[in-house]
Amino acid sequence: MNNIEFLRVFQLLSDKLKTLSEQEIKTLSETAFYQNLWFSEKSIRSSIAGIIQLLEPTYLEKWLNNYSFETINPKKIGVIMAGNIPFVGFHDAICVICSGHNLFVKLSSNDKILPTYILDLLTKIEPKLKEKIIFTEKFNEIDALIATGSNNSARYFEYYFSKIPRIIRKSRTSLAILDGNETGLELEKLGKDIFTYFGHGCRNVSSILVPRGYSFNLFFESMMPFGNEMLNNNKYCNNYDYHKAIYLMNVDTFLDNNFLMIRESDQIYSPISVVHFHYYDNQNDILDYINSNKEKIQCIVSKNGDNQTQIKFGETQKPSIFDYADGIDVMKFLMNL
Repeated sequence: MNNIEFLRVFQLLSDKLKTLSEQEIKTLSETAFYQNLWFSEKSIRSSIAGIIQLLEPTYLEKWLNNYSFETINPKKIGVIMAGNIPFVGFHDAICVICSGHNLFVKLSSNDKILPTYILDLLTKIEPKLKEKIIFTEKFNEIDALIATGSNNSARYFEYYFSKIPRIIRKSRTSLAILDGNETGLELEKLGKDIFTYFGHGCRNVSSILVPRGYSFNLFFESMMPFGNEMLNNNKYCNNYDYHKAIYLMNVDTFLDNNFLMIRESDQIYSPISVVHFHYYDNQNDILDYINSNKEKIQCIVSKNGDNQTQIKFGETQKPSIFDYADGIDVMKFLMNL
């Protein structure tokens, strides 16, 4: 298939996703939630909206035109998908499909419903792809690997697949930089970066840099619209209760609004229901913190995000087709196999 054919196929997929009935979405959401209690209907809707955005025709065409696979010798590409948010591996899948290679998908046990549903839709739209997309539990003689997982699983992948070309992603998270002059609306947008998918994604903000002496009053006030959704999820509440109990027993200092805790820490990773904060005195402090954590950061957000080094509040869960996880160009990797 050439780029024109791929554009047609993915336009049809996008159109189908845009026109899913309320009943279809509810059925899909209920099935996914039954398998993974983190996958709320809102999370499924957010994931589908993200996939539609990735398939925006103008950007998709421009993206495809950056690469040439006319002389490709199709290889078996194994893709190990994470299960932290619904179909987080769609970008990897579309890269392998558009490159002309054969996609061997190992789904996470936590996320089998949405990937299966969408890739099945794709093969119904274009039957030629059915033999190019294979679901598997075990990789046999794959030629290259793209894997996403935890730091522990990454070590296993590096060892087990050491003899083949590979992209192996470890745990990452996202950072917000506040200057103390943000409006309530801007901070509410930041709330989307914190709470979408209950904070499970690498593009979710888990740590914020604030000027010394920063008051969290407006911050907490701006987080309130997210309270009902968080409190209505039992797993989120269990995390909140557990970590609050730990902090109280350890006599740790933290701020709390009954569904989110803010705690001072140099650690960029934070547990679900907790956001870490770190004070800075000047721009050099910010740069030092970023540089010391650069291998752990997926996104940096601020109110003046420039879309190059930083993203505007509320935009972390809206990556474009040009945004590669960890900054690694998967299409170039596939071209050079």
